[in-house]
Amino acid sequence: MCRSIKTLRPPYADSVTEADTRAAALQYVRKISGFRRPAAHNAEAFDKAVEAIAAATAELLDSLEVRGGAAR
Repeated sequence: MCRSIKTLRPPYADSVTEADTRAAALQYVRKISGFRRPAAHNAEAFDKAVEAIAAATAELLDSLEVRGGAAR
């Protein structure tokens, strides 16, 4: 699906910023919705989805246990 979203956990990424998680979330929402930029009447739903997915991504990365080291 979103082949160009990079892996955001060690050992693939040494440090992950909030911008990294938001960029991945934005790319995911764009792919799922089929919109690069939503129309004005869909902008709020689009933005809410990006924020929810970014938050879920951060929570996931914070919760992962990677053998041989901390996840983040």
